[in-house]
Amino acid sequence: MANTTHRPKKGSMGFGPRKRANRPFGRVKSWPDSDADEVRVQGFAGWKAGMTHVLMRDLNPGSPSAGAEVRKAVTVVEVPPMRVLAVRGYKMTPYGKQTAGEVWADAEKLSDALPDLPRRLPERKEHDAEAHLNKLQESNLNEVRLIVASQPDKISAVGSKTPEIMEMGLTGGDNAAAQLEWASEKLGEELTIEDVFTSGSDIDVIGVTKGYGNQGVVRRFGVKLLSHKNSKRRRQIGNMGDFGTGYVRKTIRQAGQTGYHQRTEYNKRILRIAGEEESQITPAGGFLHYGEIKNHYMIIQGSLPGPAKRLIRFRDAARQRREQHPVDITYVSTASKQGV
Repeated sequence: MANTTHRPKKGSMGFGPRKRANRPFGRVKSWPDSDADEVRVQGFAGWKAGMTHVLMRDLNPGSPSAGAEVRKAVTVVEVPPMRVLAVRGYKMTPYGKQTAGEVWADAEKLSDALPDLPRRLPERKEHDAEAHLNKLQESNLNEVRLIVASQPDKISAVGSKTPEIMEMGLTGGDNAAAQLEWASEKLGEELTIEDVFTSGSDIDVIGVTKGYGNQGVVRRFGVKLLSHKNSKRRRQIGNMGDFGTGYVRKTIRQAGQTGYHQRTEYNKRILRIAGEEESQITPAGGFLHYGEIKNHYMIIQGSLPGPAKRLIRFRDAARQRREQHPVDITYVSTASKQGV
């Protein structure tokens, strides 16, 4: 009698190859289109502090708990200001988008604001910003983006004070020339979370998951243990494929790197953006493995990838939901997380 069991394969094939990420923070490969009138930045970055819970009123009239107070698990992310280092223009060629040029902020201004920046980038003391800006203005630009740096020296939880460099997309304005003009005025200035996102909006989260090193096939993919009658061992797969193929196919589940992979989570909702002085968020005794929050923070519904102290990137939602309901938080738990 034929086996009638029908089930999906153990482990997703959508994430491959399952190897270590190149860097401890995510890389944004695309920026969604927008019909915004004013020019604005589409992304930001912050450090994951930990999780807590809130009580909020369900204002979705179609929900079974409409009007009731519901409990939600949330993640708190510390988001100090970021520094705008440069403007980068892209032009369209027969081979796709290519860099048309860059305009960097004044080297002395950057060295004063970010003394550890030379660890990441060479100092551009002889960079003629005006000449490079004129070159970009004369180019037929297709897209304009910002090159920004994180400022870990503003938080006490992270040991490394070396800034991380990343690219942020721009949206809005009539054309790329308007975006270039707006971006050139922001060179060397700080960018805050309130300049980018608002409470109640959906965002995409790009981060690197918690790493677990090299693990076996059962831990890595969740395959079924072999029978206790198996002659040698149980925590392995039944076979590596047929003899005729001549090689082991990539779909065969094997041991290897587990965790520390880049992942994107779509439509995570921002419940609150505030400063520590506006609304107390640090729990009694501090967040586990993180400590106290001393800058602006975001409360995001649900969990986020990665452990505490990991740098996480945010961008505008690429798969925007049609309907968004207002947020009404009635209580935020600041009880101690020790021993939880």
